[in-house]
Formats: sequence, C-alpha cells, structure tokens
Amino acid sequence: MLTIAAYVELGLCWILWSLAFVRPQKRAAGQKKAVRAPSSRWGILLVMLGFACIWAFVRPVGFEKSPASLIASMILGPPSVALAWMATRHLDKQWRFEAALSEDHKLITTGAYRWVRNPIYASMLGMLLATGLAKTWWPLLVAGVIFFLIGTEIRVSAEERLLAKRFGEEFERYKATTPAYLPFLR
Repeated sequence: MLTIAAYVELGLCWILWSLAFVRPQKRAAGQKKAVRAPSSRWGILLVMLGFACIWAFVRPVGFEKSPASLIASMILGPPSVALAWMATRHLDKQWRFEAALSEDHKLITTGAYRWVRNPIYASMLGMLLATGLAKTWWPLLVAGVIFFLIGTEIRVSAEERLLAKRFGEEFERYKATTPAYLPFLR
C-alpha cells in the first residue's frame, strides 16, 4: 500500500512540477535572447542522462524499495514542487531552457532566489531524488545523481558567467551571500 501511495504522490508531483513552467514558457516565448551560453547544452544533456538513469527499469530479481526510502520520497516531492512554483513565479518571462539572457533581463534575488541562486535546479534535484528513492535500484540512483550534479554544475557555471558579465558587482555580492542550488553550500 505504501508503494502505491508513493507512486501516486510522485505522479501528482511530476504533473504539478511540470505545470509550474507553462506560464513562464509562454511569457518567455516573445523575449529575444540577447546573449546565450551554448556550453549549457552539455549540462542539459548530462542532466537528461541523470534522469534517464533514474527512470530506467533495470532492477534485480525481487527488487523492492524499503518503507524508509518510500517515505523519504514522499517527503521530498511536495517541497520540490513548491520550490519550482515559487521560482518560476519570480523568474517569470526570464525563464529559459538553455542559459540565455534577454535584452531587458533583471537579476532576480527575491522569493526562492533569496535562499538559492538556482532554485529550479534545487527543485529538479529534489524531484530526481524523490523519483529515485521511490523506484530506482541504488546503482542507477547513484549514477543518476552524479550525472545530474555534473550537468547542473556545467549549467550553473554557464549561467553565472552570463550574469556576472551583465550585472557585475551586483551579481558578485549576491553570489557571495547565496548558495548556488544546494542550501548551505556556496
């Protein structure tokens, strides 16, 4: 019964998490990209590989997740969804799939951006872990997390080069006081 509850919650979390990006994507559609960081595409590829590991149906015979793992999954999912919604509401039309700045880009430091510079990546990590804890065999979970973290580091680095170039000292002050995407780690 716990497995079914964890899967139902996880499915709902993924639906709600995805819906957080509908409005910002529509609003960003009309924005011209002034500056892009093509290197972020490598990060996107590695993040996708991380999620592929998590969603793979490779399991040993008799595989079952422990109740503790399922409960941990159920605890991680909802705050990850809430974080994505908070982040996209503040980022709004500036949201991009790849690292890019629009001509009228603003440095967002409010809402979830007060706690971490990249709350969407934090929410993605939360969803990756929630999914992995609910359904993934541990070697694939470890591989997925590693690919995700490497890809996210590439993306964060690419985005932050753009922000540092555009916002200079303002961004450097923000960066010095706010963790990238893992709270308490700068």
